[in-house]
Amino acid sequence: MSLLTIGLNHKTAPVDVREHLTFGPDIIVAALRNLTEKEGIGEAVILSTCNRTELYCKTSHQTAGDIGRWMSEFHGLDPAMVNPYLYTHTDADAVSHLLGVSSGLDSLVLGEPQILGQVKSAYQTASDAGTTGKLLQRLFQHTFSAAKQVRTDTAIGSSPVSVAFAAVTLAKQIFSDTSTQTALLVGAGETIELTARHLHQQGIKRIIVANRTLEKAHELASQYDGFAIALTEIPTHLPEADIVISSTASPLPVLGKGTVESALKQRKHQPIFMVDIAVPRDIEPEVGNLEDIYLYTVDDLQEVIQDNLRSRQEAAEQAKEIIEQQTLEFMSWLRSLDAVDLIMDYRNQAEQTRDEVLQRAQRMLENGKSADEALAFLARTLTNKLLHVPSSQLREASSNGDKRILEAANALFQLRPPEKS
Repeated sequence: MSLLTIGLNHKTAPVDVREHLTFGPDIIVAALRNLTEKEGIGEAVILSTCNRTELYCKTSHQTAGDIGRWMSEFHGLDPAMVNPYLYTHTDADAVSHLLGVSSGLDSLVLGEPQILGQVKSAYQTASDAGTTGKLLQRLFQHTFSAAKQVRTDTAIGSSPVSVAFAAVTLAKQIFSDTSTQTALLVGAGETIELTARHLHQQGIKRIIVANRTLEKAHELASQYDGFAIALTEIPTHLPEADIVISSTASPLPVLGKGTVESALKQRKHQPIFMVDIAVPRDIEPEVGNLEDIYLYTVDDLQEVIQDNLRSRQEAAEQAKEIIEQQTLEFMSWLRSLDAVDLIMDYRNQAEQTRDEVLQRAQRMLENGKSADEALAFLARTLTNKLLHVPSSQLREASSNGDKRILEAANALFQLRPPEKS
């Protein structure tokens, strides 16, 4: 049995590759069950966000190549085209990687807090789908505890740095005075909520929230004196928007080139700043070719984000020390499982021997033997049977000069102190 992680992220694959390998909410449960139906895959969790897709598996004999092939073929892709972007971690490295991811050390924005919620959601989805067991349940609970310790014991999350913050920072660079601007936010998830908060703090004049569920859009917009619209109403209100920031889970773009061209005409070609945080992308890439459109994707935010990271570097080093210690603790628990299985096997064997000898002693009583005879037979026979195999193995080890087994037996049974050489 081993723990295996395979995936790709913003460091190894561009957005046009990542968007083809996401597991949206409409397919992730089916994907989890399909994966765990493969022989040798006992448990699985799939983490799929804008910046990464990762599979965490308990496997007996499936290789990283097998699982990577499954991921590619599940999405109808040629594995040869996907393999160059994949990375693999096993056992302790897989544990350390997950702890780092959940603590924000592997994020586009160092130390960003949203990833922990996404990891928790991924685990809950797998748990509800019935694809987690003892190993992954323990691993993810351990991960949540370790990530909390990182947040508590370091300053990794002290600065307001996130993808949402970076998007707003970039908007301020393009529009020096945001107090006269209108922002259209597409989606109503955690990233859009953070974006709305940052825009409000920067004194944005007006916020429009568009979402597939109008009630959720209204709930968010009302917090910042904005108003809500349905996705189908975007073409009507897009001409009003100076800033557009989009992050939905839609598998297809929600903003096309034609819609944006029409909005620009109504705006008399006043520029629109757009940030597409979603993967798959919400805004057709061709929109970026239009004059008076400033279109950025999550990958383009990297430069902005780098300016806000310096204060977190020292905290990240402290976090790595915590992760290293927490990885050792988890691997210690994992190794103990071998002993648990061995103890259970040994106990079952002893209990089977006990039951066999007890039945023979009971038959002696039924056949008229005295209780003393039956008890003496029970004690003698049970002792002999329990000691026979260990005794013969120790004699063989002694005759072969295998001191390691003799010393291990001495420590195991605590018979006497080892002889001094």
